[in-house]
Amino acid sequence: MAKTLIYIGIFFIIAGAAWMGLDQLGLSRFLGHLPGDIHFTRGNTSFYFPIVTCIVISVVLSIILNFFSRH
Repeated sequence: MAKTLIYIGIFFIIAGAAWMGLDQLGLSRFLGHLPGDIHFTRGNTSFYFPIVTCIVISVVLSIILNFFSRH
């Protein structure tokens, strides 16, 4: 269990560093605002569901995890 927690922590550190790197390059503004993401606003209520962003992240993570699980 301890190793799993360490790996999860390392993953979050790497993800945070990547997010900061994307911010520096100006690329993070596209993540979460892709065509197909659902956004409704009526009055004081707003609903946002980044469905396409979720699919893109899922595909990228599947490719990465598939690569590491085969080696």
